Amino acid sequence: MTTTRLQRTAAAAAALAFPASLAFFAPQAQAEAPADPYGPACASVPKEGAGSLEGMAKDPVATAASNNPELSTLVDAVKKADLVDTLNNAENITVFAPTNAAFEKIPQADLEALLNDKDQLTKVLTYHVVGEKVTTQQMEDGTFKTLEGSDLTTKGSGTEFTVNDSSKIVCGNVPTANATVNLVDTVLMPPS
Repeated sequence: MTTTRLQRTAAAAAALAFPASLAFFAPQAQAEAPADPYGPACASVPKEGAGSLEGMAKDPVATAASNNPELSTLVDAVKKADLVDTLNNAENITVFAPTNAAFEKIPQADLEALLNDKDQLTKVLTYHVVGEKVTTQQMEDGTFKTLEGSDLTTKGSGTEFTVNDSSKIVCGNVPTANATVNLVDTVLMPPS
């Protein structure tokens, strides 16, 4: 009887010690976890509902974007280019998503021409998508192949990053169910 009680006590002590030993490694695991969303435009993301940061994390990227009022022009463009299913079904992608303000920088006639040219629109939109998860650390001095086929570059540190030396990330590291989204303030144009 005493032996059984000792075995149980030893087993219980081992069970308690095991999780405690895992706690030793927890800081390393946390260091590799993605950073929280950052940037000045994150403040304008709805605080609750499907368009909130928490809500967007539950939906695939095109659906998540459609719930964010800052991305309504991009969502219209994605629909016109027939890319909703392509983006929603992709895995672990990174999207550099132009905000409405980014599209407003394009002269109206040029924007209308782009939105009505499906081939060119597809080329421009797929240039904003990298077929892998890009971490904040990789963006410090990175070059990434886009779905369009050309490279885009990123530079910066902390919470200030620039894409192709011209477009600033205004709300970065936004998680969706299948992508990481970085909202940018200028539409990126692929090399011609």
